[in-house]
Amino acid sequence: MADVKRVRTIKIKTGVVKRLSKEKNMYIKEAEKQEEKIQKMTEEGRDEYDIRKQKEVLAESHSMIPDIERQLEMAHNELSKLLETETDLADTEEYKVATELLKTIAV
Repeated sequence: MADVKRVRTIKIKTGVVKRLSKEKNMYIKEAEKQEEKIQKMTEEGRDEYDIRKQKEVLAESHSMIPDIERQLEMAHNELSKLLETETDLADTEEYKVATELLKTIAV
């Protein structure tokens, strides 16, 4: 029974790392799209008020990235430490998935 809880904890922490990684990538892509939109609006000579509002949206996206990076780093470290203490579960699929995820996600 204790093993089931430990494996479940690994699975949950792996999910957190995956979610935060996707969220970080989403904010980065959103910021890039917003920059392109602002550039296009500027080239078209759109109203300065509209451009300024879009720049505010861009600033919000940029401000979210460092926060998500901190959360991802913390979750990554927690999962790494958990895997170090749960080496007896190395044969489980959840452990293997978590190990591979940590290798693919750089913090």
